[in-house]
Amino acid sequence: MISKETLFALSLFPYLGFLWFLSRSPQMPRLALYGFYGTLVFVAITIPAGIYAQLHYGESLANVDWLHGGAEVFLTLSNILLVLGFGQAVRQLK
Repeated sequence: MISKETLFALSLFPYLGFLWFLSRSPQMPRLALYGFYGTLVFVAITIPAGIYAQLHYGESLANVDWLHGGAEVFLTLSNILLVLGFGQAVRQLK
């Protein structure tokens, strides 16, 4: 059976392929593309934060509010960029 950690690591490759194709599409709104790339930043922040939570507090990241909230800020910023980017594209089409 594949562990959740292994599955999480393997899921990075399809996402990188997704970003590669998106970045080559002239129809993709740049701001939204930055939002998708921001998701990678979220992952890059979440992994060390989770390790720190486990080593320092003996808890999962979800149980250490200040670390969890800090990591989630990056996901929120990514989502804001996605909404603004696609919203801008829809307004340009009208």
